[in-house]
Amino acid sequence: MSGWTKPLLAGALAAGIGLFGGTHLIPGMIMGKAVEGMAKRGSFNAMAHGALASPTNQFVVRPSPDLAYSTCPFDLSKGPVRVDVVPVAGRYSSLSIFDANTDVVFVRNDAQAGGKPYAVVIAKDGQMTPPGAEVVRVGDDRGVALIRLLLANPSELPGLEAVRQQSRCGPVSR
Repeated sequence: MSGWTKPLLAGALAAGIGLFGGTHLIPGMIMGKAVEGMAKRGSFNAMAHGALASPTNQFVVRPSPDLAYSTCPFDLSKGPVRVDVVPVAGRYSSLSIFDANTDVVFVRNDAQAGGKPYAVVIAKDGQMTPPGAEVVRVGDDRGVALIRLLLANPSELPGLEAVRQQSRCGPVSR
């Protein structure tokens, strides 16, 4: 063995550990902290309609100041969660569902929904869901559902709040 073999093997091992941590461990830890932080502002399995982003309330990293965010940190340990979305007429909006590893597992915008209200049920494999429900399967108990609503001007938000409040999430009724 040459004098470079041990350092090369050590470097390859360190790179492998870094790659594994960066792709498998760190995203889950980051998402865990984000979901916990969102749940502290409201609760699990409940929609919270946040204020517009400002330097004093930025929970989402680098949020867009022209988007109003509604979040539902979910916990499927006691069963599936239903998310009801009511689009605001004439406004771009989207629902994104992220799993515990920060992967986007579902996205639908207002155009794809035809501007009509819709609902999805988030469940883990093996969990029973209502017949006919549109089901989004995730691999872990926790994650977040995020609704974004585009505003032309921040002053519009109070006038849209009544429709925005109709979007909600909660445990699936038995």
